[in-house]
Amino acid sequence: MDDCIFCKIARHEIPSTVVYEDETVIAFEDTNPQVPVHTLIIPKEHYASIASNVPESLLGHIIAVSARVAEIKGVDKTGYRLTTNVGDDGRQTVMHLHVHILGGAQMPIRMGPAD
Repeated sequence: MDDCIFCKIARHEIPSTVVYEDETVIAFEDTNPQVPVHTLIIPKEHYASIASNVPESLLGHIIAVSARVAEIKGVDKTGYRLTTNVGDDGRQTVMHLHVHILGGAQMPIRMGPAD
């Protein structure tokens, strides 16, 4: 999609701090990190969310890459969280499938109330 910010990042039209890249996905630093390690993995092909008929092989690749990125970021031994948001109620702010890798600090046991 021409106007999707993550598609533009995947095409290197918008600068980002790339952590990992292959022919299918790109991982880059979140510009508004919520914890010390906050990296996003996106497919280069546009899918609005995980609920958009994403091929299972691509989903599996994203999860496999997340383990590599966790190692690159140094949180593979201490632990990290993977999350993806879907739609407005899920607080998805960019309508392009993305998985957050969150680490470098202990995650809360449960989520608090919505703000």
